[in-house]
Amino acid sequence: MKPKRPRNLYLILMLGSLTALSPFSIDMYLPAFQIIAADFSVQVSDVSLSLSSYFIGLAFGQLIYGPLLDRFGRRPPLFVGLIIYIFASLCCMFSPSLSSLIFFRLIQALGGCVAQVAAIAMVRDFFEGKESAKIFSLLILILGASPLLAPTSGAYLAANFGWHSVFLMLTVLGLLLLAVSYYFLPEGHQPDPTQSLRIVPIFRNYFSILVHPQFYTYTLAGALAFSGLFVYLASSPIIFLEIFHIQPETYGWIFGILATGFISSSQFNILLMKKFTSEQILLRGILCLTAIGFCFALGTMNGIFGLVGTILMLFMYLSSAGMVHPNASSLALLPFSKNAGSASALMGAIQMGIGALVTIGVGLLNAKAMLPFTLIFASTGLIAMLVLVFGKQKILSHNSSVATLE
Repeated sequence: MKPKRPRNLYLILMLGSLTALSPFSIDMYLPAFQIIAADFSVQVSDVSLSLSSYFIGLAFGQLIYGPLLDRFGRRPPLFVGLIIYIFASLCCMFSPSLSSLIFFRLIQALGGCVAQVAAIAMVRDFFEGKESAKIFSLLILILGASPLLAPTSGAYLAANFGWHSVFLMLTVLGLLLLAVSYYFLPEGHQPDPTQSLRIVPIFRNYFSILVHPQFYTYTLAGALAFSGLFVYLASSPIIFLEIFHIQPETYGWIFGILATGFISSSQFNILLMKKFTSEQILLRGILCLTAIGFCFALGTMNGIFGLVGTILMLFMYLSSAGMVHPNASSLALLPFSKNAGSASALMGAIQMGIGALVTIGVGLLNAKAMLPFTLIFASTGLIAMLVLVFGKQKILSHNSSVATLE
């Protein structure tokens, strides 16, 4: 029996705010990359490693919180994680070197990732099937506050008060979410003492989720397609600040404009679901994303795209990604109810793990031109499509076997 949820928008708003914590933690400090690099006497590409460490923390942290959310309910682990996030944000603010900033960004992610895992698990707690895909799309609408507000406000704070003020603002944000969650967020899953916290049962549980064809197909396809977004996040300061030499304040506005593509398409997804299934929308989204990636790469090779053309191509690419994410997430979690927290955590860990790898690649490339980034956009989309096509065969075979047993 599912727990009763509030019959209003407050629950969705709270879950959306929790989901937005990590994106805010990423987007708000991107315009400060040049200032941080100058302060620590390093290259801008070196600063991107602090973004990579954040993604690594998100990946490992989610694996830790998954079993805790299933064992103790959603609220207690959420509170602990937010406290860790607040402490680490303060440590980031006082970091004396880039290496210490990279380390504390890892700790910040280990604490803050619980917000996203708990929110996604609670979508599965309170909503079922097709409805959950719609809720994921609504969460992305709330999530849209991050790329619209965070880079602009981060650029203003960094320019006027130094990059340290960005992390002070993130500390305040963590405190607000902790207070709201403590007083207003309902419990979506009662503690389950049967969920073991021993290492072997935890890994066995994760393995049973991982080998489910529906989970690994939609998680991997969605994560690979979505990895283009991580490439964009890591490379956008290089693209706009280093290659096109725009001002940090202007970068914040461009970042917000591009984000509207991702946000708008995720909302358009709700309308599409009235006529099409999540599977159909996901396939078309990945096809569009792959085609745009290859056009972007070919156009870049031939010197077609300037600043305006680059913005237009990124807008279309992110719009395609906006249709992929909610449907891939909903389909991946559909077979799981009792261990939705663990499934949500494993899905998030895979997404962030792949995101960490591609952002580390961006940092190691130390690219000063657009072509390497566009090639990554194209290749990740193509691999995602291949995973989806071959994985669908495994899903059909699995479902057929289950039906025969029944």
